[in-house]
Order: sequence, then structure tokens, then C-alpha cells
Amino acid sequence: MSTPQQHGWVRALCLTAVGLAAKAGANTSNGYNLPIGVTSLSKDIYTLHMEVFWVCVGIAVVVFGVMIYALVKFRHSQGAIPDQTLVHSTKVEIIWTIIPVVILVVMAIPAAKVILMMEDTRNSELSVRVTAYQWKWQYQYMDAGEGINFFSTLARDSNFARQLRSGIDPNTVPNYLLEVDHPLVIPSGTKVRLLLTSMDVIHAWWVPDFGAKRSAVPGFVNELWFRVDPGKEGIYRGQCTSLCGRDHGFMPIVVDVRTPDDFKKWVEEQKAAVKPAMAQVVAN
Repeated sequence: MSTPQQHGWVRALCLTAVGLAAKAGANTSNGYNLPIGVTSLSKDIYTLHMEVFWVCVGIAVVVFGVMIYALVKFRHSQGAIPDQTLVHSTKVEIIWTIIPVVILVVMAIPAAKVILMMEDTRNSELSVRVTAYQWKWQYQYMDAGEGINFFSTLARDSNFARQLRSGIDPNTVPNYLLEVDHPLVIPSGTKVRLLLTSMDVIHAWWVPDFGAKRSAVPGFVNELWFRVDPGKEGIYRGQCTSLCGRDHGFMPIVVDVRTPDDFKKWVEEQKAAVKPAMAQVVAN
């Protein structure tokens, strides 16, 4: 016979498991959870992640709760005798097959919606060709930014500090290994499409706050898109996430998100700076 104290101990364990899971899910700034991000896509990914997380928590609570209850109630010291007659049950097998299938279908519906949305690059307002090299990025603007073309490489102060016996303390370098000389500049509230490829090996363009990650593969063009919410202008950082060779760890990504008006001014400045150079080339 089980006592009220034994049932209370089981309930306490289950409540503790739920409490720890809730604490882990609520704290999104401790490095253990996905960032909510600043794009509609990143927020949808985060919402899907948390929905699946809580489904898994519920499954864990039920499974471990039943297991702990059985271990406590039917332990040998309480005189429990194992049943040696039950070797097969069609009903049980049907039940434990149907329940997981239902759970997977319930999770698959919202997951499919998010995946389809991630792949929908239609109606983009700004396109940028992104070409990966060992170990830098090339950004070539299309649409409103047609003609703007530049390379983005690790900032010089970080590059100097990373050298063996440089004598520079990396802690004194702002955004060490996460700063570049020329960031990608985009407007907020605009659907931006990136066309990714590579000129040498496989790379991957990744900015966590955008919920955007896609491989750059030689000979192929992959697409991804994002739209940064208005009011979320600022600097966002990422890295190449495919092992692409010796300096893989020194290939950061920096995105400068500006208001549409500031972006328009930046485009005009860049085009004005390009005209004299183009005129010089034509003259020669």
C-alpha cells in the first residue's frame, strides 16, 4: 500500500521538473535558448521552438511521472510480485503507436507553415548577391542599390590582435573577431533577399537575430530572406558557420540596419562615390 507521503513525493518531483523547465524557457538572454530576434521570421521560429519544447516537457513529465510512480508503488520491499503472464497486448501496442503519431502530426502542422514561410522569397523589395570567399564576403546590391559592390573582411584591429605574439590583449579590442571593415547595410521594414553562392568551398551566412542561416555552395545559388522590424535599427552580428578552412573563425558578418530614409541616403552616397571611379575606368 502506498502512503500519502509517497504520493506527495512523486508530485513534488513532477512539479520540480516543470518548474526547472519553465525557468529555462523563460530566460531567453542566458545563452541557453534561441534569441527572439528582430524579424518576423525569427519570432515565428522562436514561437515554434517553444511550442515543441513545451510538448516535450509534457511528454517527459508524463513518462517520468508514471515511471517514478511505478518504481515507488510496486517496489519489492512493499511486497509487489511481477506479472509473468502479460507478454503481448495488441491494444497497448495500438495505443502507444497512435499517440506518438498524433503528437507528431500536431507538431508538424505549425512546423510546415514556418518552413514554407522561410522558403517564400517572393515580393522581395531589395536583393543582394552574396559571394563567399576564403575568408571574406562580397556584397553586390541589386534593385535600388544596383551598382554598389564591396568586400567585407575582418576588421584590421581584430586581425592584428589575433596574430601570434602580437602583444595585443584581445579584451581591449571592441567586438573582437566580430567586426568588419564594410558591413552589409539594409533598410528596416523591407523584405531583403540574399542570393548566396561561393567561389571556393562551402560557407554559411548566419545572423542569429534574423533567424537566417543558409549555406553558400560553389556552383549553386541559395536564397534566404528576412525583414527587420521597424524600430529595430542597429548593428547585428553573425559568423560563417561552416568549417571553411584555416581562417574559418575569422569570417564575421555585420549587418547595419538603417531606416528607409537613412538607407536611401547611404545608397546615394555610395553611388556618388562610385561614379568618379567608373569614369576613370572608362577614360582609361
